[in-house]
Amino acid sequence: MDKIEFLFQKGLDAFNKKNFYDAHEYWEEIWTEYRLPDAKFVQGLIQLSVGFYHLTNKNLNGARGLFTKCQSKFEDYNGLQRGLQVDQIKTLAKNAFDNVIEIESYEDFNWDICYPLEDNS
Repeated sequence: MDKIEFLFQKGLDAFNKKNFYDAHEYWEEIWTEYRLPDAKFVQGLIQLSVGFYHLTNKNLNGARGLFTKCQSKFEDYNGLQRGLQVDQIKTLAKNAFDNVIEIESYEDFNWDICYPLEDNS
């Protein structure tokens, strides 16, 4: 496993444990340090993670902004990307966005919609 794959997997593991800040850090390292053919996809994962992180920090407006931004980053991808089902990620991002738009407080966020991302590689 090369360093990019290692860092990506560490980010995925952190995301699935709801350690969103750590997930963002691992993914941001590969996004900033390497030329990736799927940089936009990785950027979307970073933004998705930070959106959830904002909720854990009581920042509903920040979450709204990141969930809005991340959705467009996944538009050019389908099927499997880095072993992840893109449709599953698109659904997660849309559901998170829809939820933060409907609520008035970060406390009302439905964490049941934040499910682990399965590695299918």
